[in-house]
Amino acid sequence: MSASAESVFHIDQRGNVTVIRPSQQLESLRWDLIEHAADLVVAPIREKQGPLVLVALDEVNYFGSAFLSLLLRLWKHVSTAGGMMVLSGATPRARELLRVTNLDTLWAIYDTEQEAIAVLESE
Repeated sequence: MSASAESVFHIDQRGNVTVIRPSQQLESLRWDLIEHAADLVVAPIREKQGPLVLVALDEVNYFGSAFLSLLLRLWKHVSTAGGMMVLSGATPRARELLRVTNLDTLWAIYDTEQEAIAVLESE
């Protein structure tokens, strides 16, 4: 059974930082739901100038090209609005995927959510 976009992402506001927390169901998100998922994830930051966004990957063991596409869409929106996006909690497998795709050069990757939030709040 495939996950729906709404069940995959939990979005919280921690001070000035929007925290996007994908669940493990991300691994079964179908390609045809990516557009809907991107709209869902971008919605909380759409009207913000200089949005600060953390994508907390603690619950995700693996992700593929569909999620990478979503991350790129989110990053494009954040950077166009003058903001900053970082990642936290990536597994060694996820870090390797980000490294081989050179996406680790776009986003800083922190070990913990707390560390990432501290960096974003200092900006």
